[in-house]
Amino acid sequence: MIHETAIIDPSARLHDSVAVGPWTLIGPEVEIGEGTRIESHVVVKGPTRIGVRNHIYQFSTVGEGTPDLKYRGEPTELHIGDENVIRENVTIHRGTVQDRSLTAIGDRNLFMAYVHVGHDSVIGNDTILVNNTALAGHVEVGDWAILSGYTLVHQFCKIGTHSFSGMGTSIGKDVPAFVTVAGSPAEAKTINSEGLRRRGFDTDEIGELRRAFKIIYRQGLTLDAALERLQGMVAETPSIQVLIDSLKHSQRGIVR
Repeated sequence: MIHETAIIDPSARLHDSVAVGPWTLIGPEVEIGEGTRIESHVVVKGPTRIGVRNHIYQFSTVGEGTPDLKYRGEPTELHIGDENVIRENVTIHRGTVQDRSLTAIGDRNLFMAYVHVGHDSVIGNDTILVNNTALAGHVEVGDWAILSGYTLVHQFCKIGTHSFSGMGTSIGKDVPAFVTVAGSPAEAKTINSEGLRRRGFDTDEIGELRRAFKIIYRQGLTLDAALERLQGMVAETPSIQVLIDSLKHSQRGIVR
């Protein structure tokens, strides 16, 4: 299961079922769980913990320290959950002591070729980051979000659950849950209706989320006034509360 040319530090802990391809380097303080497959020419540095049944493709660098100029080589961490697919040439950096000292990735995510995940970022579950998407440090990405190719995300931005970005989008503010954004700089376009249909949201619920989008973006209301109206919709459509929470937790302001 481990190719004879792979270089694995004696202190690394790999489950017996882990497969490691030729010319891959696994450094100290790395833990890799059951059924994970690492292809050739991958670099994994620690402290890094990788869960079960992940698949990391060739030429990726996982767990490297950040190039942030404040970083001084502190033993910060990277945690990766289960069943993630990390394609070719992906780079994922560990955290910094200026933040949580941790970059955290959940389960069942797909990182396509040349994706970059910066230090202290937090990725949820079931997301897709398409080719050449780049997240600066301290970015949060909610469950089921899809960032299309060449999406760029500024540091400290929050990407809401079930949101979607178009190709080549430059995101400098927070993206609320369920919202589709596109352009450079990003602009809010509509609710991610197609994504919601694919995930089992019914027609009535999607319709109410569209109405909520219009309250936020089309009626000239202040955010506080929009939130007050949205709160009255929660009893009939509980998912509106997810949208409200993403608006309330915004610190950079929302994409307009």
